[in-house]
Amino acid sequence: MYTLKYQEFSEALYQALQPDPFYIRLLQSIPGDNEKREALISYLDYSMYEAEKYGLLFIPGQHRYGASVWSKPLGVQAESEKGHEKKTFLKSNLGDGVLDAYVQMVDFMSAKLEGLIAPESWYLSIVGIKPEFQGKGLGAGLVKEALQQTDKLSLSTYLETFTPKNIPFYNRLGYETVASFLEPLTNAIYWVLVRKPRL
Repeated sequence: MYTLKYQEFSEALYQALQPDPFYIRLLQSIPGDNEKREALISYLDYSMYEAEKYGLLFIPGQHRYGASVWSKPLGVQAESEKGHEKKTFLKSNLGDGVLDAYVQMVDFMSAKLEGLIAPESWYLSIVGIKPEFQGKGLGAGLVKEALQQTDKLSLSTYLETFTPKNIPFYNRLGYETVASFLEPLTNAIYWVLVRKPRL
């Protein structure tokens, strides 16, 4: 079984993200609220590990209220290894039902990005802040350092959100909505936002 590596932060992300339709549908095959909670914390923790290995994991230096998880474009071999490791984690730790839901949702959402997203763009895959810290202006601090890096590299970044109330937050960071789609497995609408580099 997977051993948590960032427990304090994966629990913070869980508190922020557990109402998200993507995660609700992802865990549908897991019985029981406690089991779902443990499964999602494990998933988020693995996503942080994956970002540290293949992308970028940002954790604020002095605080323990949240994190951001970024994916970067990879070469063919590294992308294949990353995908294989993720599917192995899902199957071994969360089961075939979670793996199947993940593959269906990610395949659908990835296909919708074609023509919308520059291939060299970084992807803000997960960002979350504990509810008691929300609304205090701290959320931007979870993403600004990565955006400074992409600005220096003249790279765009993008994200997908099922939560429309978060869009004004992303707008303040320079993101613009470029599309919305109905994801069939969740039967929920999500939005694609892109931020062009600030030179």
